[in-house]
Amino acid sequence: RTLQWDTDPSVLQLQSDSELGRRLHKLGVSKITQVDFLPREVVSYSKETQTPLATHQSEEDEDDEEMVEPKAQDDLETENQDQKQEVKEAPPRELTEEEKQQVLHSEEFLIFFDRTIRVIERALAEDSDIFFDYSGRDVEEKDGDVQAGANLSFNRQFYDEHWSKHRVVTCMDWSLQYPELMVASYNNNEDAPHEPDGVALVWNMKFKKTTPEYVFHCQSSVMSVCFARFHPNLVVGGTYSGQIVLWDNRSHRRTPVQRTPLSAAAHTHPVYCVNVVGTQNAHNLITVSTDGKMCSWSLDMLSTPQESMELVYNKSKPVAVTGMAFPTGDVNNFVVGSEEGTVYTACRHGSKAGIGEIFEGHQGPVTGINCHMAVGPIDFSHLFVTSSFDWTVKLWTTKVRNPSWNGMGNATCENAAGHSELTPGFAGNVILLSFLFLLFRQVPTASVTIEGASALNRVRWAQAGKEVAVGDSEGRIWIYDVGELAVPHNDEWTRFARTLVEIRANRADSEEEGAVELSA
Repeated sequence: RTLQWDTDPSVLQLQSDSELGRRLHKLGVSKITQVDFLPREVVSYSKETQTPLATHQSEEDEDDEEMVEPKAQDDLETENQDQKQEVKEAPPRELTEEEKQQVLHSEEFLIFFDRTIRVIERALAEDSDIFFDYSGRDVEEKDGDVQAGANLSFNRQFYDEHWSKHRVVTCMDWSLQYPELMVASYNNNEDAPHEPDGVALVWNMKFKKTTPEYVFHCQSSVMSVCFARFHPNLVVGGTYSGQIVLWDNRSHRRTPVQRTPLSAAAHTHPVYCVNVVGTQNAHNLITVSTDGKMCSWSLDMLSTPQESMELVYNKSKPVAVTGMAFPTGDVNNFVVGSEEGTVYTACRHGSKAGIGEIFEGHQGPVTGINCHMAVGPIDFSHLFVTSSFDWTVKLWTTKVRNPSWNGMGNATCENAAGHSELTPGFAGNVILLSFLFLLFRQVPTASVTIEGASALNRVRWAQAGKEVAVGDSEGRIWIYDVGELAVPHNDEWTRFARTLVEIRANRADSEEEGAVELSA
């Protein structure tokens, strides 16, 4: 066939040699619609039937066959995981010096590093629970074992070559929430003028490490220190300059997080007495300085005291307070010892606020005072014990102005006194030639001589009454286990009451006092 084109460009004529005379067909533009059809899915099935042979396989062969396929799959999965890890593990980028310094000085790193070094130090010392945290993140109840032995036995010594050397232990206190923690305050080190004047170290009885758990310091000698009751993270210190400082173990700083101003509204003389009294929902920090000024503070704000009072006897004689103690459960009444050797009762509120009665008996400054803390069937809260530079320890009662008992030391002077909080008849005091008295008798029930010629000037019973801590003039703290002496017997209270009556009866002028005690 031969195709012939029409002269008209819009019409295409197809002619053949045999059909030239036929009608011509016109071609036009048509609308195109595109439709996609999925290919037909071919589904195939394979069905097999296993026909058991005449001879059956043994159970061991069947187990082997079952284990072959999972083992192969495990090997394949392990290989795939190794390949993925190789792909993901890219070489770490080297930090620049500026980035390194930024990380080292960040708050998060300092907190992490501060806690980690304690854990590593514990791990190097022993195998106990080294991850225990005293900042409050962990809570653990500690039940101590009953100590055995009738005499004093040396437990351990706390001393740090850098922070304790050439410093005098000025005060000690045990933690109520963590009985294994003890804080001790120190004065200045004259051989290191560039070091901080005041230091407070928190020691740990639970672990064998020889370094303190926390180190706090300030720019004035710390004369008194205590754990803030109801606030286990806070430590309160009274300084020689008169400032009250507050440390927090949750902070990585060793300096105080709060401090009182040096102004007429607060203390401007040395503070030897700090104590937190009250309840969980209503408590205050009570401080007294040597000029006789007593202040009441809120631990949330130390900029201004909530209350202040001048301790003056007979409205004319300021009392230079060197020691203060509150009876158990009492937040209003308290007793204070003074530099002139007299002891006073006082109260914070009421019509008789201020100094009350006077107790005369010491011939030197009162260096320690403590109320009877043990609670039992007989109320002994009216009793308190004092020590003095006149070589004596005296037992007093707020009901009678004269001392009920005198204990004479055969050394230079007495520097501290304290009551056991577990046993009613136990008290302790320290004399400069290293004798430790434990009971209200003229001869000690137990005694120990400490090595060296250091002066022992502070004593503090542990909360459970099973250990006693003694501080000396060289910055060392000696811990002794009391043993069976700390375990009260059933008749301990009646024996102690009978002993008090006998002591008063033996005095020349104690007939009337003995009758009052018997009637009570």
